[in-house]
Amino acid sequence: MLRQRLITAVLLLAVFLPALFAVNPVYFVLCTLALMGAAAWEWGRLSGQSHSLSLAGAALMVLAGLGLWNIELNPTGLLWVWRVAALVWLVLALFALYKGVAYWGKLPPALRFWCGWAMLLVSWLAMVQSRVVGINFLLSVMCLVWVSDVSAYFAGRAWGNRWIARKLAVSISPGKTWEGVAGALLGVGVVAFVWRYADSQNLGNSQSIFSRAVQDWGELGALALGLLVAAGVVGDLLESLFKRAAGVKDSSRLLPGHGGVLDRVDALLPVLPLAMCLVAQ
Repeated sequence: MLRQRLITAVLLLAVFLPALFAVNPVYFVLCTLALMGAAAWEWGRLSGQSHSLSLAGAALMVLAGLGLWNIELNPTGLLWVWRVAALVWLVLALFALYKGVAYWGKLPPALRFWCGWAMLLVSWLAMVQSRVVGINFLLSVMCLVWVSDVSAYFAGRAWGNRWIARKLAVSISPGKTWEGVAGALLGVGVVAFVWRYADSQNLGNSQSIFSRAVQDWGELGALALGLLVAAGVVGDLLESLFKRAAGVKDSSRLLPGHGGVLDRVDALLPVLPLAMCLVAQ
């Protein structure tokens, strides 16, 4: 399983990184749209839609993304979109986590599908617009999520096994603990310190989310980064809730060893629009 997981990760990076650093942004747009199209198909299945409607949702995701890209939107002019998306993610998190798995499954499948589809599209738009802000900025946002996830995993195993693990949401994801959240914050804090130093040496083509948080929010910059970490945790928990409601372990088998596309991007989905909301002032 580990070998399969590593092979899949290497292949994904071999496709994603050249597209990210390509001079022509169209390669990145097409690459990420393919990813979000697959995620939309998985979401259709998780929300109880037929195979044909799930495929239609994937195709519509690609077409809508291409249409938005051709409009050539200004990142700062989309502040209202990022604010609405952040609010929707907050309401969705409070509602779904409070009501739980059973209640989520009782909602109309069409409502669940189109709400999730729209949020996927907005997150894709935030990803593309983050690249417009700067490759260094987008990479820092993605690394924030990755470091948070890895740090939470190892901190949860280390601290949770040594002391009594304080469960974060036992009915949704029994493995998540408050010790893991503390580890995520600590890990992101270390990366923020290192990345800000790199920014001060002009090693990137743009400022990172870590430097922008301090520049735009001053003493509240640490709180802003903490909100991004919390958003990633919420995205992970929500995807676990959706899978439990659907009665499946993985969102699909599209990525061998990784449990599906949604399993790989769940934490990024709420973080990307929130990151744009914090910097598009």
